Amino acid sequence: MSTARKATAGQLDADRPSAVSRASTHTLETVRDDTGQVTSVVRRTQLPSGLRIITEQMTGARSAALGVWVGVGSRDEDALTHGASHFLEHVLFKGTRERSALDISIQMDAVGGEFNAFTAKEYTCFHARVLADDLPLAVDVLGDMITDSVIAPADVDAERDVILDEIAMHDDDPDDVVQNLLAELAWGADGDLGRPIAGTTDSIEAMTPEQVMDFYRRHYVPANTVISVAGALDHGAVVREIERAFARNGWLDGTAAPLPPRHLAIESRPLVRGGEGRVARPFEQVNLVVGREGLDREDERRFALGVLNTALGGGTSSRLFQEVREIRGLAYSVYSFASHYTDSGIFGVAVGCLPDRTDEVLAVVREQLALIAAEGITADELARGKGQLVGGMILGLEDSGSRMMRSGKNELIHGDVMGIDEVIERIRAVTLGDVQELAAEVFSREELLAVVGPEVRS
Repeated sequence: MSTARKATAGQLDADRPSAVSRASTHTLETVRDDTGQVTSVVRRTQLPSGLRIITEQMTGARSAALGVWVGVGSRDEDALTHGASHFLEHVLFKGTRERSALDISIQMDAVGGEFNAFTAKEYTCFHARVLADDLPLAVDVLGDMITDSVIAPADVDAERDVILDEIAMHDDDPDDVVQNLLAELAWGADGDLGRPIAGTTDSIEAMTPEQVMDFYRRHYVPANTVISVAGALDHGAVVREIERAFARNGWLDGTAAPLPPRHLAIESRPLVRGGEGRVARPFEQVNLVVGREGLDREDERRFALGVLNTALGGGTSSRLFQEVREIRGLAYSVYSFASHYTDSGIFGVAVGCLPDRTDEVLAVVREQLALIAAEGITADELARGKGQLVGGMILGLEDSGSRMMRSGKNELIHGDVMGIDEVIERIRAVTLGDVQELAAEVFSREELLAVVGPEVRS
């Protein structure tokens, strides 16, 4: 597989859509197979309004996936709007001036489309996957929802109960409870990264329709939005469909540059505080996370951390899986993870075990972290970690949905879509020294310990 990237910012493609006046279009990546045949082409168009459109034309695909990525999440809220991003994600499905909620569902179901949304700490995504011929319908439905939703008070009140049920469901899920506790320990209950994404019972009950509408108007603007499409498509046709569908309500009127990257708007890096938190829940297991401050999403060492994470707890051959489960039989589930944000990050080890195994599990996890901090990982672990990362990434990009997710998220949070070959090269360039140096730094930081389960000390 070979890749060619055009990096000249001012170079316009000859096939740019003529319907989009003053738009800039660039080919970011052309991928060819071993015979020289083009297998995919990634293009980017920015409209005068600041809206960015990323497409990946995949040879041989028969489906297409569409994502609307809005650069707003739970960390963009304050005490009065805590949970507004997630609330708005729900309410935008309730209907527009053109379509009722039932109309939206019927039209997508009629073509066998997959249709959903999710909210994170730094962004919200609405996405659909359809047969290639039905892509114009998906673009029209999402464009209608994003630009012309009614957000009626009755719909806000009805959806409030649904969200309260969802919060209750998360409170019954040990993984959700322990991860929310970890975030609260790391950044504080009032910190923008420390609050739960869905909000709290109190904040959702107090949310007014006016607050939801105001949040919508402030954040759902073209300059804060990326639309990504992957699959069987023509870039020019897709841009024209988007320009038509998203022109409702004057949404694309005006000229604007994209908003500055989030890190430029953040005054100071949030301090990750060490500490311990224990919450009693009537679960059968104890769920715990041993954490450390990690890396932000722009840190060049994130590729080394990915290899370290995979070698430590990323699969059945990983150090932790073998030591905790296979050799000692202390737990059914054990894994490590790395969460990256614009200006901060967390590295953690998560384990679910029987209550009487908690102390022994903690001792083994801490022992392994200390050992890797002192000695690093082995050459075999390095090779397996790289192979697992590369193989998992390529296998995960076999369908249009995963390609859309990759390009949309990267354009929104990095302002660029790194080529697949470049990512592979960065992973393969990681050395044992890189991993050991990073492990020594990260694993020597102050420990975070979140524990949730029965008869836990308060």
